[in-house]
Amino acid sequence: MNSKANSEASGVIVPPFTLVTALKKVRAAEDGWNSRDPKRVALAYSEDSVWRNRDQFIVGRTEIRQFLTSKWQKELDYRLVKELWAFTEDRIAVRFQYEWHDAAGQWYRSYGNELWHFDDSGLMRRREASINDVMIEQSDRKFDWPAPGARPADHPGIPDVR
Repeated sequence: MNSKANSEASGVIVPPFTLVTALKKVRAAEDGWNSRDPKRVALAYSEDSVWRNRDQFIVGRTEIRQFLTSKWQKELDYRLVKELWAFTEDRIAVRFQYEWHDAAGQWYRSYGNELWHFDDSGLMRRREASINDVMIEQSDRKFDWPAPGARPADHPGIPDVR
């Protein structure tokens, strides 16, 4: 059995991507981030993964875990939805929205785009994220499933940008 067949048999999604596998990769990433478990999320990235997240530059799994730990201490009740934008053999682009509140109870919806580049084993070796935060009222929330946890299958996903 070749390495791609071995990876698929184990449930790991590896390049080259098809529409079906790109969609699965995006949903797996969303589910991982919605776990809010920095150790679990970091395992989706190569040991030497390079990130640009807003104005921060992060290198390697250790820094990824530290970043995510800090993020989820600040961004409380975090819930994320990702949507496939485009893909090639080893790259995926997504748009996303997530909601969270700060320690004072102010809610935000964060809008963004990510560019992902994967190695042959299906680990993300590069992630570039551009994100903007908008204050919202709690009554304007759209992502209210129990957290932490995956978005329910019947949730409509990302609404029109507004």
